[in-house]
This record gives sequence, structure tokens and C-alpha cells, in this order.
Amino acid sequence: MAEAACPEQEPEVLRLKRLRGGGFFPVPPGDRLGRCRSVKEFEKLNRIGEGTYGIVYRARDTQTDEIVALKKVRMDKEKDGIPISSLREITLLLKLRHPNIVELKEVVVGNHLESIFLVMGYCEQDLASLLENMQTPFSEAQVKCIILQVLKGLQYLHENFIIHRDLKVSNLLMTDKGCVKIADFGLARAHGVPLKPMTPKVVTLWYRAPELLLGTTTQTTGIDMWAVGCILAELLAHKPLLPGSSEIHQIDLIVQLLGTPNENIWPGFSKLPLVSQYTLRKQPYNNLKHKFPWLSEAGLRLLNFLFMYDPKKSSYFKEKPLPCEPELMPTFPHHRNKRAAPASAGAEGQGKRGKP
Repeated sequence: MAEAACPEQEPEVLRLKRLRGGGFFPVPPGDRLGRCRSVKEFEKLNRIGEGTYGIVYRARDTQTDEIVALKKVRMDKEKDGIPISSLREITLLLKLRHPNIVELKEVVVGNHLESIFLVMGYCEQDLASLLENMQTPFSEAQVKCIILQVLKGLQYLHENFIIHRDLKVSNLLMTDKGCVKIADFGLARAHGVPLKPMTPKVVTLWYRAPELLLGTTTQTTGIDMWAVGCILAELLAHKPLLPGSSEIHQIDLIVQLLGTPNENIWPGFSKLPLVSQYTLRKQPYNNLKHKFPWLSEAGLRLLNFLFMYDPKKSSYFKEKPLPCEPELMPTFPHHRNKRAAPASAGAEGQGKRGKP
């Protein structure tokens, strides 16, 4: 059933400040949208998610009949225009074109300055909703299919000097044809040489790399690879790998799983800003093999590489069961289309599987 559209009021008089001579000048109604289409050209069908940066609707483009995802930019606390997170997301996504990256088709506007929408390619599923609603867990072949696509998308991002910085299952979308796409670029950043300082308060806690937890300000592609390791382990185990309740708890879970870090295995560890604030338990063993006793040596090697700072290639994807093809992935009921609660996890929601 289509969601009732809010009646649009008549646009207020839009005036811009003159750069010279002082005063203001009115913008004619025909010019106020610039080159952007109006959101009135889209029929909102239902809400599919609400996250940190905006509400997401499933909608129909009335000009082409195409089903799209319509993401309303959240402007609640903004007094000076579009939020910087949305500007970054728009700027990055307009440059990115890859089968495993969500597509930003265009930006459309409503009658008011604060009414801005991103028109995205529509995906029927997000992995968080799937994992919570699936009757049967993904097979290992299907897990390989998913992670291989995530790694291809990440390879494209990293080759273009972009770090996603918020990878988690709820930010991975999947079409009914089995194509997995990385979404939600509100925290993504371009990086280069030399590395510039960035805030460590990124990446949902359960997927946050230890260097972030220990206060590093120079971030590399390694933080994305750590998050992929957490996602791979979650898909294999059918539950989150490191569900910490706080940053201290998160670090302790990592130490329990992988052993206590030191300068020998992690050069520069002792100089990280927050190391002196923690008393880490003495745990000399890597327990991944005990956590996944049924996983092959190649699979364990891949997990270990993902939980390092320089992940290397692995043979895991070349042994049986081989990754299935995307078109052979199963289809599922469209749980997202049934969700009406404003706080429900959607394309960028934070449900049971992650904490900010």
C-alpha cells in the first residue's frame, strides 16, 4: 500500500544575499531547482529504513516507472545548508561507478531548501535484515559469493583512494539477482600520502579495528579490511563475532580472540594514544581456530589476514565449496518493504547487529 504523501505547501519566497552592493534578490520560481528534478516526480511506496543520515523510501520514478531508493537528507540540526556528511556522500558517489557500489542516480529537491533527496539504485535486501529473518543460514558457498563481491567493491574504493569507514552488515545491500552492493558513504573519506589526521570515532563498535579503539588518527584501508573480517566471521558463525558493549569490552573481546598485541607483532603499538589507558589481559594465543574448528586452513588464513593491517591474498576462494555465482544466490521475502516503524533497521539502520 502506497504511503500517503505529505501535501507540499507553496514555496516560500527565496532570496539570496548580493555579493556586491548589499541587500538581497529574489530567485524566480522557475530557477529555484536549478538542474535538479522535483521529488514530486517520484511516488513514495513505503519506508524501508531510517539511519543516522536520513530516511530511506522505496519509490517509483513516474517518468520511467523505475523502482528506486529515495533517501531524504536529514536536516534537523542544520542551520547552514546541507550537512557535511551528505555533501561528502554525494561528492563521492557521483564519482563512483562499480557493480558492487550502490549507485547514486541523481539529487532531487522539494519545495523547501531543507527538502533534499538522493535517488539511489534500489536493492531488495540488506544483509542485516536477511540475517535476522532467514530460516536457513547462508551456505559457505553463498558466504564466499557475498564476501568476494564486497572485496571487489572495496578494491575499487581503495584503488580510488577512498576508505569507507563504516562497513557492517546493515550497510551491505543485495538485489534479488544476488548482486551485493556497499552502501552508506556518509563517513567515507578520500585519503592519500601523507596520511592526514581523521577522527577515530568511526565504524560501528562491533566492526571497529583495534587501532581505532586505541586512538590512532592516521587511518588506512586496514580499517575496512578489519570490518570485512568481522562480516565474514559473522556470516560463517551466523552471529556477530565481537559484540562489545563498550570500547573497553570491545578491546577485551579482540584480545581474547586474537591474543595480546605487542611491538613484535604490531610495530608502533606501544605508541598509540590510548594504550596507556588500558590494562590488557595477558593472552598469548590466537583462538580463531577454536572459534571456527570446521573452517579450512585457507579460510582461517583469510580471517587472519583480514585481522591484520596488510591483508594478503588467500586461496580460500579457490577451494571447494567454490563461491556460487550471484545469479545462483537464493531469493528471499522482501522484509524491508514491510517495515513501517520509524526506527527500524533498513539500508543504513543500526539494528541488533551493531552499536554506534
